[in-house]
Amino acid sequence: MEKHTENELIRLFEEWSGDNVISTELLPPSGSYREYIRIKSNNCSAIGAFNPDQKENRAFLEFTKHFHSLKLNVPEIYRENETEKIYLIEDLGDTTLFSFINQHRRGKNYTSKIVDVYKAVVEELPKFQIKAGKTLNYDVCYPRPQFDKQSMMWDLNYFKYYFLKLARIHFDEQALEEDFQTFTDYLLQTDIDYFLYRDFQSRNIMLKDGKPYFIDYQGGRRGALHYDLASLLFDAKADMPDSVRKSLLGFYIITVSKYIKVEPEQFKRYFYGYVLIRIMQAMGSYGFRGFYEKKEHFLQSIPYALNNLASILSTVRFPIKIPALLDALENVIRSKRLQQISTEQKLLTVTINSFSYKRGIPIDVSGHGGGFVFDCRAIHNPGRYEQYRDLTGKDKKVIEFLDKEAEIRLFMKNVISIVDQSVEKYIKRKFTNLMVSFGCTGGQHRSVYCAEELARHLKNKYRIKLVLRHLELEMKQ
Repeated sequence: MEKHTENELIRLFEEWSGDNVISTELLPPSGSYREYIRIKSNNCSAIGAFNPDQKENRAFLEFTKHFHSLKLNVPEIYRENETEKIYLIEDLGDTTLFSFINQHRRGKNYTSKIVDVYKAVVEELPKFQIKAGKTLNYDVCYPRPQFDKQSMMWDLNYFKYYFLKLARIHFDEQALEEDFQTFTDYLLQTDIDYFLYRDFQSRNIMLKDGKPYFIDYQGGRRGALHYDLASLLFDAKADMPDSVRKSLLGFYIITVSKYIKVEPEQFKRYFYGYVLIRIMQAMGSYGFRGFYEKKEHFLQSIPYALNNLASILSTVRFPIKIPALLDALENVIRSKRLQQISTEQKLLTVTINSFSYKRGIPIDVSGHGGGFVFDCRAIHNPGRYEQYRDLTGKDKKVIEFLDKEAEIRLFMKNVISIVDQSVEKYIKRKFTNLMVSFGCTGGQHRSVYCAEELARHLKNKYRIKLVLRHLELEMKQ
């Protein structure tokens, strides 16, 4: 986030709260180009958002005001500045449904506590789709007011060009295009006059005070009821057991029947078609962000998506002829390259961060929680000296300065001993994520040096995936 934007958000916060800001914390990036920052005073906190896309901002803000007027659980808008493309909203905390799942699941199984939270989420969904959808201003929808044939073709071509082609999957392009036409015509035979949230999945549902709250619906438009439920139940990394999916599908049908008349078998027939298009849309996103933009954490969802795809193709028979599409999907499942990615994703990923305590401790974006935070502020600080002030812990002069300090050698010896113990146990138990963060005052010298040292040690000792980030340095680039 640029310094000017951060300053404008701080000004907006102080105008709203009447308090002085004591800390800011850049939140981890998601799959969009929006940027978020948590801003705190002694008495309150809020989330500041920057989005260069003004039309998307307009959709989010208008939708939020409408949902809030109907007492739906969405963040309250505190302030907005259209010129700067920023706004300030309620801080709902850090507990997403996804992180809650990972904290409470037992192996592959969902506990009753997780299922109960999902039921609470499913009970809220028709309130958005039907209750709020009746009076929503669809003129502000972006990029289209309806999940119609053109929207569906965009998603299918996204899958074709960013997943099939980048994953080097063979397909007959003309035959596939014809099947896309047949498939979308089939999906559009059902009623598409409801609010479609668009990205209704576990990372866009927050848990606060025991209640689900909902975010990231700015891509919403008119569409079928089935799509959002498909997004929720076939959310890749949530890895929901089939028995829970079937139970929640039945629960949704009972719940939505309180609002409109639903024929269960007909609903299920179209539901799995929407599951398929949602899986393809998500895989297009994994391909674009993972293969094209080289953001490896998006590739972690591919094995789960392949399992979901295999499950659908082995159990569902569609009442239309789409042989080229089904062949391409079978080629995806059988792809040796994708199977290799699946194998690689089973390696332990260790994320190492350096950060400034002025901005707060980094959040574990994997959703697994745990890990370590080490405070480097007891170590002699080279940043106190003029000759090192503009350098970082990656620069030779700073490294030489710190290498001479006995206290940092003892510090790193203890850190390495503790982290090694966890890495070895995590590998043995087939855990997938561990996060280690080093903090200092400015996030520039000591924490960077320590993060680099630990990364070098782990890379040389273990077969793991390593992600190294210097959060404060990234903000200054």
